[in-house]
Amino acid sequence: MSATEELTMSEPGLACCTPLSGTAMSAEQAEQVAPLLKALADPVRLRLVSLIASSASGEACVCDLNDAFDLTQATISHHLKVLHSAGLLDRDKRGVWVYYAVRPEALRAVATLFTTAVPA
Repeated sequence: MSATEELTMSEPGLACCTPLSGTAMSAEQAEQVAPLLKALADPVRLRLVSLIASSASGEACVCDLNDAFDLTQATISHHLKVLHSAGLLDRDKRGVWVYYAVRPEALRAVATLFTTAVPA
């Protein structure tokens, strides 16, 4: 038996995973969070949120984000629109450019999604 097989097999009577403790999310909470996760479930959009969140000013211009990708400005703008529509980003138009900032409450909702009380 290989090491991988040994790790995937469990002894009789043992659960395959540690049971979750705490309270499961409600159907309403799941409905609210699902669009956020769908929007983040793309590598480009995930990087965009990370770039914006880590910027020194807390916001980023589309013109600054374009250089981080080998994509057209139209494609970047589409991804930013998806993130904005999902409620993850705020946007502010200044002249011809649009600046995006991460909505902290949206990231908090995602970050604490599976937080459970850990037994002592």
